[in-house]
Amino acid sequence: MTKDAVSSMALHDKDTGSADVQIARLTERINQLTEHLKGHDKDHSSRRGLLKMVARRRSLLDYLKSTANERYTKLLESLNLRK
Repeated sequence: MTKDAVSSMALHDKDTGSADVQIARLTERINQLTEHLKGHDKDHSSRRGLLKMVARRRSLLDYLKSTANERYTKLLESLNLRK
């Protein structure tokens, strides 16, 4: 994910820790690991890390949905996540 994509999710100039930015960064990393695992199906440690990242993203999405539903729906649309 480029800095432009992260900055579009950021709430202010120096935002690196909001749920929106964390979800965007996790989504990119999840996509990279998914591509990696397509060619390396016996890489179990990476698969475990992928599952942990998916769970972390799910927790952040649940938090965002309960606190800021408008930002949640905007984030789902911009990252093409299904829900």
